[in-house]
Order: sequence, then C-alpha cells, then structure tokens
Amino acid sequence: MTSTDVAMDAEDSGPSGYAAARLRLLTEGARSGPPRRAALAELTDEWLAGLFAAGAEDVRGVSLVAVGGYGRGELSPRSDLDLLLLHDGGDAKAVAALADRLWYPVWDLGLALDHSVRTPAEARRTAGEDLKVQLGLLDARHLAGDLGLTAGLRTSVLADWRNQAPRRLPELQELCAERAERQGELQYLLEPDLKEARGGLRDATALRAVAASWLADAPREGLADARRRLLDVRDALHLTTGRATDRLALQEQDQVAAELGLLDADTLLRQVYEAARVISYASDVTWREVGRVLRSRAVRPRLRRLVGERSDFLRRAVAGDGRALGGGKPAPERSPLAEGVVEQDGEVGLARAARPERDPVLPLRAAAAAAQAGLPLSLHAVRRLAATVRPLPTPWPAEAREQLVTLLGSGRPTVEVWEALEAEGLVTRLLPDWERVRCRPQRNAVHIWTVDRHLIETAVRASEFTRRVSRPDLLLVAALLHDIGKGWPGDHSVAGEIIAKDVAARIGFDRADVAVLSTLVRHHLLLIETATRRDLDDPATVRSVADAVGSQSTLELLHALTEADALATGPAAWSSWRGSLVADLVKRVAAVLAGDEPDEPDAAAPTAEQERLAIEAVATGSPVLSLHAQTEPPAEDGPVGDPEPLGVELLIAVPDQPGVLPAVAGVLAVHRLTVRTAELRAVDLPTGVEGSVLLLNWRVAAEYGSLPQAARLRADLVRALDGSLDIAGRLAERDAAYPRRRGVVAPPSRVTVASAASRHATVIEVRAQDAPGLLFRIGQALEDAGLHVRSMHVSTLGANAVDAFYVTGGDGAPLPADEAAFVTRKLEETLRA
Repeated sequence: MTSTDVAMDAEDSGPSGYAAARLRLLTEGARSGPPRRAALAELTDEWLAGLFAAGAEDVRGVSLVAVGGYGRGELSPRSDLDLLLLHDGGDAKAVAALADRLWYPVWDLGLALDHSVRTPAEARRTAGEDLKVQLGLLDARHLAGDLGLTAGLRTSVLADWRNQAPRRLPELQELCAERAERQGELQYLLEPDLKEARGGLRDATALRAVAASWLADAPREGLADARRRLLDVRDALHLTTGRATDRLALQEQDQVAAELGLLDADTLLRQVYEAARVISYASDVTWREVGRVLRSRAVRPRLRRLVGERSDFLRRAVAGDGRALGGGKPAPERSPLAEGVVEQDGEVGLARAARPERDPVLPLRAAAAAAQAGLPLSLHAVRRLAATVRPLPTPWPAEAREQLVTLLGSGRPTVEVWEALEAEGLVTRLLPDWERVRCRPQRNAVHIWTVDRHLIETAVRASEFTRRVSRPDLLLVAALLHDIGKGWPGDHSVAGEIIAKDVAARIGFDRADVAVLSTLVRHHLLLIETATRRDLDDPATVRSVADAVGSQSTLELLHALTEADALATGPAAWSSWRGSLVADLVKRVAAVLAGDEPDEPDAAAPTAEQERLAIEAVATGSPVLSLHAQTEPPAEDGPVGDPEPLGVELLIAVPDQPGVLPAVAGVLAVHRLTVRTAELRAVDLPTGVEGSVLLLNWRVAAEYGSLPQAARLRADLVRALDGSLDIAGRLAERDAAYPRRRGVVAPPSRVTVASAASRHATVIEVRAQDAPGLLFRIGQALEDAGLHVRSMHVSTLGANAVDAFYVTGGDGAPLPADEAAFVTRKLEETLRA
C-alpha cells in the first residue's frame, strides 16, 4: 500500500475514507516501525488538511499545527492527536466554527485529541507558564493554512526556549527526577511504563529539548535506535491490546513479543531494558553537562570582575599567560587521582600523558579511582578507552585484579561507574560471560533488579562486610559472580560454578582461591535455604552443610555473601529473623568444622510462656494461645531507625492429636490472617506433668483491617478440631463470592523430597504461589495421607511460599522412597486442582 493509495483512500469519503485507509495501514503486515508511524502521520496530515481546507475557505490568518509526538511525525496506532489551531486574533466566531469542523470529525472516529486554539502571543505566554506546553511546541509542525503564522511561532518559541534555558532546564530536570521517583526505572521493571518511567520516551523527549536549547547535547550514539525500539514496542502494545496504553503488562508481553517477531517475553523485556539503559545513561551524561555549563555561566561574571582592570590584563599578557589573552577564562583544574587518571570539573578523565593503547589496566584503574573518589567517569574518557585500549593478557596482571577488587569494594559509587563502563561495552570485553546476564529480567516478585544489576548491588552490599572476613577480595569477586550462571540452562548455581572457575583463573587467582570462589558460587544459596527450610537440630542438616563448605574461612565468606545477596535481592529476602537463623546455622557448622560432632536432636527447652501454655493445654484438654505484637530490632551493625514491623507472634499449645496443622492453618485463613513464618514441634513438659503437647510458633498479619481477638481464634480452633467448623466450605464460599482478578499466571506448584536431609524424617518441600488457605490445603493433604508432621518451616518470599515439612509414617519412621514419591505426586495434584 503506497502513500498515494493512502491519500486517495482518505479523500474518498471524508472521515469514513480516512478510517478505512487507517485500518488498512495498521493491519498491513509488511510495514511496521518508523515507516508505518510516518505513513500514519502523513495519512492523518492529508485528512486534517482536507478538513481545514473545507472549513477555512473564508478565514484568513489561521493555521493548523501538529505538536508533541504528532509534530515529530511519530504516530503510534492509538496515539493522541496533539493539535493547535493558531490564529492572528481576527474573526473569533469564524475561528470557533473552524475549530468545530476540525475537532468533531476526530471525536466521531473515536480518536483521542489534545487540542487548543490560541494566538501566537497566547501560545508563547502559555508555554512560559507551562513547561509541558513549551516542550510540545518545540516540535511544532505546519499542517495547513498560513505558513508564515506557523513559522513565526516556531521561531519565537525556539528563541524563548534558548533565552530561558538557564531557568527552564533545571525545572525540566526536576520534572524528570520527580517522574522517575513515581514511575521507577524502566530498565528494571517487570511491568514498565514505556513513556513515563526513567529511561523511557519522556526522557528521550527531554534530551531533544536540551539539544534544542544549544546549552548541551546528549551523546548521540545508540540514542535514536533506543528511542525507535521503545516506539516499536509501544506500537505493538497498542495493536495487541487495542488500547492507548504505555504500560507493558505481564499478561500482554508474549503477544507483544509475537507481534514484533521476537522469541519470547524475556527477549522483549531485554530489548526494552537495553534501550532504557541507553536513554538513562545519556540522560545522566547530559544533565551533568547542563549543570557544568550553568555553573560555568554563573562563575564567569565573577571571574571577569576579578580579572578586572586593563593594566592587569596587559601585565599578564606580557608575562605570557595565555589565559588572559584568551579572554580571562582559566582552564579547569586537573587533579591527579592515579597513574594516567585525573579529576577535572567534577568528573574523572584521562591525564594528557595517558596512553590507553599501551596500558591495558587503565580502564580498571580509572574506574576504581572514580568509584573511590565518588565521581562519575567522563563520557570522553570512557569512549577513548573503549576505542583504543588493548585487551588484558590472560591471566590478568596483579594490578588489574587489585583494581577490579577496589572498584567492587567502593560501595554505592560503584554502580554509576560500572554503568558507564557497560554503556561503552568495556565490561563484556573484560568479562565476556557478562553478556549473558546483561539486562536479563528476573520474573520473580522478590527480585527488584535485573541479573546484572543484582550482581553489582550484591558487591555494593558485600563492601559493607569486608571487615568481617579475612579475604575481602574473594568476597567481592564472589558477589560479582554468584548469579553469573543465570544466563545458562539448568541450575544457575551449577552452571555458575563452572563459569566462576574459568573467570577466577582468567583474572589471576591461584588454584586454591579459584576453588574457594567456585565453592562460594556453587553454594551461595545453601545457608539461607538450609536455615529457613531445614531442622537445625537434626545432625544430618549441619553435617551436610559442613561437608559442602569444607573450611572455616569459606564458611565465613559464605555467611557474608549470603547476607549481601539477600539484601541486594529486595526487602522480602532478608530480615533480622532470617539473619538469626543463618547465624545459628553458621555457629553449628563452625563447631562441626572445628571437630565437634553435633548431638542427636533434643527438644529445645520451652520458654516460660511456652511452658505455661503447654501446661494449660494439658490441664484443659483444649488449645490455648496468645498473641503478641512483634517488631524486629535493627541489627547491631545495621542502620539506626525504627524497628521493622513483623506482624504478630501467635503461640498455640495444643494437646497432641490428629489434624492440628490443617485446623490451625484453616482457622487463620478464615480470619484472613497471612502466615509469614510458621514452626511446629512437640515440647517436653515438666516432670510430673503427663501428656504430649504440640507447640506452634507462627508470625501472622491481617490481610486488611485489624486482628481478631484471641478468644475468637481459640473458639474457632476448638470447633475446627472437633469437626464442627467446616473450614473447607467457608473458604470455598469466600472464593466464590470474590472472583479471582485477572493477573499473572503463576507457574505450577512443585513438591519434592529433599534427599538425605534428615535421618529421622522425610523432608517434603513445597514451592507454590502464596494464596489464602494454601497451608490449610497442604496440612489437610498430609493429614489425609496418614502422615505425622514432626516439624515444619514455612516462609513467604513475595508471592512465593517455600515450605518444608518433616514427616514420618504411622510408625514414626521416615517414609520409604516409593511412598514418599506417591505422597509428593498426590500433594502436587491437590495444589493444582
């Protein structure tokens, strides 16, 4: 379909002809991307020009102007039409009639319209008051009518923008920062707003405005392509949803990927992230340049006053000071930071004598110096390094390895410096395996970063723990590499171990250090998973960790890496409670590594309150409970602040009997209490007290509203245990009354047996989407299978429940392998139903 065909269709029958041509254009598979956007703009231009001509036969001094995205000739399928009817202030009634003849046909077709009617003076005045209006007018494009009127407005608006740039650009930067705070960073969001998030289309438009000011310009390389990719994704999003939306929701990503001919939604997100990263980096560089120019302008008048008198000028000229003869503008001061590296005007650059082509360590030396100084790397320096530096030899010289460790250990400034290296491809040249994790999304609600940014964040966190370990260099490099296997199929820890061995050897660590690094990467999840999902009183648990770790020094490093990894994952991944569990495990493993064999498990001594509840439960023959509001104090070496709210500690003592777990879990679900953590175990009673009591120590929080009274919970628990409370029926009624909302399709539940996890019980692991009543369904299924739950360890990470149940058969022994396999299959079927 040619542009001529489009125009002829548009002229056929007014709005209906335009609508037909528009539909043909949008459903034509052969044309997409910039050609389709330009063709759609051209088609719309022709149609609107026809409407204008038909309505403006007797009107003079009027023009129709496209502004904003339409002014740039970029129309997505559901884009607004941004139009300005410009007039010279003549016949107001005729102008109003013309506006009606323009706007109503647009509305009749259901197209979104952003319109205004103004004189040039009014347009300039409004632009001066409203920055968004001014940005739209910077892209003003003539459509029809008085060309001189449009040209005059464009000229005056651009002149106003350039004259007012010192005042308006800081305002624009503040708007960008506020928007980023509200919308987040496009390059890390699972459901990003392509337009409003930082690194999105709004920021690309802001960079065009900065360039139009003539005050500064963005680094152009890759910027136009990044913007085009985001526009292409938005086009596909409009076509697949049929809506004018900029939010790339999870449920639409597969369709959008298919529309663009991409492999899958992850490929789509990765392309979006890469584009956003280019725009974000360009924005950082550009706003730094704007700040530098504005500071220079502010200082220049003062310098002129200081230079002052003509006699002083002549004296300095005679003395041969070129700065005076050049107009009194002194060269920026350059302060040395490292060999070949200097600080100049708030940035880190290369010294005049630096020779990147002869110094392969220079990129790492410059990056480490910048991070240590808390300053950005200059764009010019990074590009020069990328263009001229030689590859490092294999293995790396000791200085290169030391500079990498210094960079990783510099804390928060490491992030910005690393991003500058990445923007010019230097990271993947130093570490080729980085390419597989770069911009890789993590479809897990717990993770707030892409894989590559998570690795850098982990190094930032690990830099806080370097005083806790004897080998901080190994800790920092392990932090950088611990998830490097996520770009490969299979278990990322297994793949990562292989990659870590290769990388560690390449960057110059000796054989012993390579072995430690590969162990840290292979087992970086070992401590947190064991501490939260296993019975630490079971000797098999502690022994298995000791065997995997191998030495006290490695255990020390693994402990620090575990905390850094969790802190860098997101707020749901770490707490003082989790930290105390890991610390307890580390203490037990350290004892084994020191030669002390763990004792056979004994029931932990109950606290005074637990003992009181247990005795009362035996005396009354019924459950008793207590509720305590609970907060988490800040860690000793952590930031000082308000304690972290944890919800409520629920202690329940119940005479040992069948059905305790599903009864308690069901009652909590009925009362809309979310279980954050849960433990169940038998407790020893004081001498002379007969009976067996189960103690449940759970942390719960209300889904909404206030917590129920303890008396109500106890009454319902009594009814649940005697069978008079139909928990399953109550939950089913509630589900039927509140239909499920459309949302993310969760992966299926997975139930496995943890082999060799305990000699005394079979450990069944359940990983599932957290939902009301989940623990009740699991408990009921285990009860129906005739199993006895000796202990359990329940935790929730974001939307994911990760639960471990230590179960035995009726004889009190672990389950035979075939029976355990049968139970896991039945439990999976129950959870999928």
